[in-house]
Amino acid sequence: MAESITITDNRTGDSVEIPIVNGGVESTDWRKLLPNVWFYDEALMTTAMTESAVTYLDGDNGVLRYRGYPIEQLAEHSTYLEVAYLLVHGDLPTPAQYEVWTHDITYHTFIHENMRKRFLEGFHYDAHPMGMLVSAIAALSTFYAEAKDIDNTEVRQKQIVRLIAKMPTLAAACHRFSVGMPFVYPDNSLGFAENFLSMMYKIAEPHYEADPRLSKALDLLFILHADHEQNCGTTAMRTIGSSHADPYSAAAGAAAALYGPRHGGANEAVIHMLTEIGSMDEVPAFVDAVKAGHGRLQGFGHRVYKNYDPRAKIIKAAADKVFEVTGKNPLLDIALKLEEVALSDEYFISRKLYPNVDFYSGLIYQAMGFPIEMFTVLFAIPRTSGWLAHWLELLEQDQKIVRPRQIYTGVDERSYLPIEKRT
Repeated sequence: MAESITITDNRTGDSVEIPIVNGGVESTDWRKLLPNVWFYDEALMTTAMTESAVTYLDGDNGVLRYRGYPIEQLAEHSTYLEVAYLLVHGDLPTPAQYEVWTHDITYHTFIHENMRKRFLEGFHYDAHPMGMLVSAIAALSTFYAEAKDIDNTEVRQKQIVRLIAKMPTLAAACHRFSVGMPFVYPDNSLGFAENFLSMMYKIAEPHYEADPRLSKALDLLFILHADHEQNCGTTAMRTIGSSHADPYSAAAGAAAALYGPRHGGANEAVIHMLTEIGSMDEVPAFVDAVKAGHGRLQGFGHRVYKNYDPRAKIIKAAADKVFEVTGKNPLLDIALKLEEVALSDEYFISRKLYPNVDFYSGLIYQAMGFPIEMFTVLFAIPRTSGWLAHWLELLEQDQKIVRPRQIYTGVDERSYLPIEKRT
């Protein structure tokens, strides 16, 4: 028997039966039955704003898949650029497709000289790298006027390649400026992650080569952060994209959402928490304080996951290879002890508070030499491919412009009083 729900208007006695499809119900029928009656759903907690074939997420069972592929398989066998192709095009590339895709992205990593000299170098000397990046993404739209022709398939694909390719260049440029170091041009002989590390850390070497274990770990983190269903940044991308803004403007809005500490700043908060704890001996006292309501366990729990975040398991396993190169992050022992204590405590178990992707990613970034201010920037680089996949999807769906309803709670109509009569 097909599942359904029945809605009855007690004012008129009219009823409508609505089928439950894919775990949800269409609002079309009851909009006809209940005109001018809005459903109040703060922060879209139980509202599906769109249909999507990009990412599947089962938070109760800790499942994450890109276009049907389990994240565990992609993390073990794939590369970030292959995953980016998968997200954007819907299928994994053939060898020939991957060669063209990799070539195109590699040779679009350079940015216009005016972008660097007239724009990026115009920021205040202590500008935050993420603030610079948000502005720089938006500024790209002024360099590629054809990007506004979003109905042209060829033009759309060119902007997708440009955005994915230029994000590491912009990100590294923002970092170098913020620490007073000269800009490093992309090196077309290097892979995606290797090139980014070169632009970040090259000083006087004629050719910078990162330790392959570090570039592999960074590529893995890029895979894990490439998409995550309808999160705040992706929703911003789709909302802005629904107005048919160019992809640079929409991506800038998504990056601005990511900039918020409730979204992209979680791994930074984990580092601050572990630093504040200070030692393994202080972990039990910290956990007791959290249970008493005097602190927050950063990096545990998730809006969607009610199980162990599958990305956290992968990152935790990869951390050892990074620490072989960098030396162990002194905060790691505190993190491991905190996870051990929390996962054996009924308080956290009953609330389904498990480590998420942010719990260990910050430790790896810090061990690799990235300043905390760059953590959200590192998030934005790979998430660009996910944002663009959703942007393409909404255009293909011909999604209507987003215009949610509201429940008005202000005062009723009142008459204007001249200023001299107001008290």
